[in-house]
Amino acid sequence: MEHFVVSARKYRPQTFKDVVGQQAITNTLLNAIDNNHLAQALLFTGPRGVGKTTCARILAKMINSDGSETSDEDFAFNIFELDAASNNSVDDIRSLTDQVRIPPQVGKYKVYIIDEVHMLSQAAFNAFLKTLEEPPKHCIFILATTEKHKIIPTILSRCQIFDFKRITVTDAKEYLKFIASEQGITAEDDALHIIAQKADGAMRDALSIFDRVVSFSGKNLTRKAVTENLNVLDYETYFTSTDLILENKIPDLLLQFNNTLSKGFDGHHYIAGLASHFRDLLVSKTPETIELLEVGDQTKTKYLEQSQKASQEFLMQGINLANDCDLKYKTSKNQRLLVELCLMQLASITHDGEKKNSKHYIIPASYFRKKGITPIPVKIPGTKNNLLPSTENKSESEEKDLEVVEQFQVKEPPKIILKQESKRASGLSLKSIKAKKDHLIKQMDVVVDEENLPIQPFTEKELITAWNTFIEKLRKDGKHNLASILAIDTPKVKGTIIHLEFPNATNKVEVERQQYDLLSYIRKTLSNYDISLSITINEVMEKQYAYTAADKFEKLKEKNPNIDILKKTFDLDI
Repeated sequence: MEHFVVSARKYRPQTFKDVVGQQAITNTLLNAIDNNHLAQALLFTGPRGVGKTTCARILAKMINSDGSETSDEDFAFNIFELDAASNNSVDDIRSLTDQVRIPPQVGKYKVYIIDEVHMLSQAAFNAFLKTLEEPPKHCIFILATTEKHKIIPTILSRCQIFDFKRITVTDAKEYLKFIASEQGITAEDDALHIIAQKADGAMRDALSIFDRVVSFSGKNLTRKAVTENLNVLDYETYFTSTDLILENKIPDLLLQFNNTLSKGFDGHHYIAGLASHFRDLLVSKTPETIELLEVGDQTKTKYLEQSQKASQEFLMQGINLANDCDLKYKTSKNQRLLVELCLMQLASITHDGEKKNSKHYIIPASYFRKKGITPIPVKIPGTKNNLLPSTENKSESEEKDLEVVEQFQVKEPPKIILKQESKRASGLSLKSIKAKKDHLIKQMDVVVDEENLPIQPFTEKELITAWNTFIEKLRKDGKHNLASILAIDTPKVKGTIIHLEFPNATNKVEVERQQYDLLSYIRKTLSNYDISLSITINEVMEKQYAYTAADKFEKLKEKNPNIDILKKTFDLDI
């Protein structure tokens, strides 16, 4: 059996041209070598797997190469690669400085590559300072690290710093395509794209994932195989979810979410991915921003098609609802219910029916009954209707026997139940609101179909008549406070909106608390369920009312100034 070499080692770049995604740094190093302008201390910093050590090795080889060397000539003995994690003491640095003094036997330079340099101790850093600042002419130091912030500033000031960036998804995908062709593997564009995304800017991670997926699927690399192996949600899941949301198919959407959970995916991951999908659809609606999509060409076409179906308003509302669910997910006690409610609200955005509350509106069940979707019947276990005896088949003898038995049975005396008057709930409590809703449900004699609510036109005169009737009804019920508040202003109608003006906020709050009963009565009386209430506060109106004796005297004095003379003459008190 042949020894397997991982792709990260097998396809490690040997020249600067092979390095992926670091053109700015490689061009700088090439120009520095050509112009003899290379610093003696270099620091390569950046995330894992972006090519720091690879570039250091290529640079070390190119420094001693002048183009005239033979094929059997090797400068490997001029390159010293150290691991600072295992050589992090002062003694290790002291032995290094002793070696530096010896010039190279072949070539011009001795190159020291110190990997993971941030692992050096504080004392080792300080011992290394002088050598790093003024090294011999034949010596070059290349330091590599993933955590630049852990290196002391005195070291940083003595080095020429090169910041390696994360490798883009496009560059990683193109390099994976090259490797796949080298190995004779047929790979879908979307499959390579998912691997590049999963790598998160690290080429080494991308190659490791590539090897794993190839071991799983063989020579044919498909998108389905990649998603199964990496345990990521496929694009198709979100495309299907969005289609169901746009078609208002709440039952199918909930079933799809259940299937997603059964595959082992987290609900938080699903809803966050759905928000990102809406963002990608929003980006796809404008040709200038379509380049922001980090997906394959086939998937990009699907995004363009679906973006035409979804309006911009729907996508904005969908992003807000999904992000709100994302924020509440960790603190929620029932996380699955939270996601399901969010999905139902998303599927209700584009519904054509009447929306009483646009923010938290959900399509009623009656809509799906009209579509032919019926609930699954629930059977109680242990009960069989065919085994129950029918009263029609009972014989007359059995009935007589029952009557005889009942005559001789000792009946319990009837219990005397004393009905205590329940404590009346306060008008300012939450209990009163619930009590009023329960009372309204008991009083309702007709169940109104939400889909076919009457909307009959009415005049302002008819409204005032119904309004006064409701006020009289309140007085008969003993609700004099609310009746007097409603009698302050005559209602005015604009379309289906009733406008009221009150002198203070207290009156407004009281009416808003009782508006459920008021609107129910007005809507039933006028046969129009589009009627709504709008209340404003007029402070001028409040000033017109004279509540105290002094206020009454001032009002009378405005009408007849002689009253003030009368008061002063007879020395009257107010």
